Amino acid sequence: MCYATRVLKDVISKSPNEPEFHQAVSEIFHSLKPFVDAHPKYEQAGILEHLVEPERQIIFRVPWLDDSGKVRINRGYRVEYNSAIGPYKGGLRFHPSVNLSIIKFLGFEQIFKNSLTGLAMGGGKGGSDFDPKGKSDNEVMRFCQSFMTELYKYIGPDTDVPAGDIGVGGREIGYLFGQYKRLTGLHVAALTGLGIPYGGSLVRKEATGYGLVYIVEECLNLRSDSLKDKTVVISGSGNVSVYAAEKALQLGAKVVAMSDSGGYVYDKAGINLEVIKQIKEVERARISKYTEHVNTAVYREGCAGIWDIPCDVALPCATQNEIDATSANKLIKNGTRLVGEGANMPSTEEAMKLFIQAGVLFLPGKAANAGGVAVSGLEMAQNSQRLFWSFEEVNERLREIMANIFRTIDKCAIEVSEKDNFVAGANIAGFIKVADAMMMQGAV
Repeated sequence: MCYATRVLKDVISKSPNEPEFHQAVSEIFHSLKPFVDAHPKYEQAGILEHLVEPERQIIFRVPWLDDSGKVRINRGYRVEYNSAIGPYKGGLRFHPSVNLSIIKFLGFEQIFKNSLTGLAMGGGKGGSDFDPKGKSDNEVMRFCQSFMTELYKYIGPDTDVPAGDIGVGGREIGYLFGQYKRLTGLHVAALTGLGIPYGGSLVRKEATGYGLVYIVEECLNLRSDSLKDKTVVISGSGNVSVYAAEKALQLGAKVVAMSDSGGYVYDKAGINLEVIKQIKEVERARISKYTEHVNTAVYREGCAGIWDIPCDVALPCATQNEIDATSANKLIKNGTRLVGEGANMPSTEEAMKLFIQAGVLFLPGKAANAGGVAVSGLEMAQNSQRLFWSFEEVNERLREIMANIFRTIDKCAIEVSEKDNFVAGANIAGFIKVADAMMMQGAV
């Protein structure tokens, strides 16, 4: 039994009932198998065993009062996965689906994603099964204060720097930071995604969506192509989706469909992004309202049907495993040229294999959606120097980082004889930097 297969088997045995985590490890190890077999130094140092085991896992109770005065209890998590190349870095997710398996999968992926940015950031992730939807501002504030009352013991600018993720936006980050400052008396960058008046960075809101489109454009440019006049389908309608659509439109693409958890809208004339922003950012309503404003659009319940729409470029930006083998085959049949993952692991392992086999240019999330954490790293740099960079300066740095990520994974894929297999390129390139750092520091 080869090294990677043996370690994966041990992971499944030691951490049963964690399917998302198993999937993340399996996907990465599939790429790493031939590479680590050809370089026995990694097995001799036990690097894969080190990688799959978090350096620290923190699980804690979060009690809070709702507006009726009733005590509510949620569970909080922070998995500090790997600090070989820098402080733990990764978002906090507040969503009812959150459990240890999901946090471990996200944290494990974050190791490789952060490595690819070229910035000094290790991998971590955290969150809670708390659902901010339907809660008042005061309820969200009380929950965040209780959550931080436990978490603050483990984080700091040189230790662990959380950011936002699903369910954790500017409001939640503000409440979390206020409680951290209250408890420690320190105004330091212990979180990123801060508000602009108290240490945040410009482009943070746009970063993941813009970054996704920058890496897509770099991939196409190096193949003598571009996004100009391409038809694009984007799942989701949160920050990632909205700002991916905005940048794609700026580069001359035509976005024809977007979605939320209820269904999707298809507008053959091209999505009117200002209407989407009004519905989702101002009214906080369902995307179905789009058809009330735009008479060329149709709405369909259910999310999976969005991948039936013919497109040149598909950008899954909603949630994990939203593209399965059935959806992948539909995209391939309809002639989709490129798939770029804006969400974390939105394609199943089988779907990824189908895309690669069919010659679809497939950009995995650990490379394609690294723009958010990249700008978080730039925010950390600004705070450490007490500087504030312009929108244009941060945006240009983000564009350069995403272009460099693509060139890195493209080059690595070629070097391991897997040309155009950007999954292998991303996994191996991200692994080499972290694994070599661990060995230099004495992995044992």
